[in-house]
Amino acid sequence: MDPVIILVEPQLGENIGTAARAMANFGVTDLRLVRPRDGWPSEKARNAASRADHVIEKTEIFDTLEEALADLDFVYATTARQRDMLKTVRHPVEAAQIMRQEVAKGGKVGILFGRERWGLNNDEVVLANEILTLPVDPDFASLNIAQAVLIICYEWRMSGGERAGSLPFETPDVPRASKDDMVYLFNHLEEALDEVNFFRPPEKREHMVRNLRTIMQKGDWAEQEVRTLRGVIAALQRRHERNHR
Repeated sequence: MDPVIILVEPQLGENIGTAARAMANFGVTDLRLVRPRDGWPSEKARNAASRADHVIEKTEIFDTLEEALADLDFVYATTARQRDMLKTVRHPVEAAQIMRQEVAKGGKVGILFGRERWGLNNDEVVLANEILTLPVDPDFASLNIAQAVLIICYEWRMSGGERAGSLPFETPDVPRASKDDMVYLFNHLEEALDEVNFFRPPEKREHMVRNLRTIMQKGDWAEQEVRTLRGVIAALQRRHERNHR
């Protein structure tokens, strides 16, 4: 079960929509709003959600924060400033792991986000089990709500074992160039360079060839890349021959 995202008194529909979009990016779909300033539903929120309609359509509205938290077993309050209360403060990576543990035990977890301008008040933070904060620059700690939601939802997704296989696509699986392919490439390049008297003075040719081969060998070449490069060399050779004639 994914965490519930709770926005307390969000002011702009656009911010609600972009937060919903950030949630959808990482598979989190349960959004709750406490007294949204401009009411609900919001066409501005839907437009800003950029097709995250499945999040917008199931969004729940509450009159009080206590009601929004009533069915949750463990809650984090997000804040960028220190509070005068003895609550454990967690990094988002650690918080995501703790939430996973709570969910594994059958618990339901949530994350509180405050108002755009000044966040959560102390009476709201005190309702949470722990505090979650981001390692931002203390000289500029202000984050857009959607940005904060995005970071935390990302860490939630990564904490579930998807870190190794979470990318939507991978490097193409293509045949790699063999050592034989590379030797032919070396020889072809050196032949072309000989034709234009690149290796000067002649007594330095061996050292220059060795340096070139070292440079070329640093790449993890695919067969197609070697063929393409040899085609480039052949084209330059033909041009040189035409110019010579």
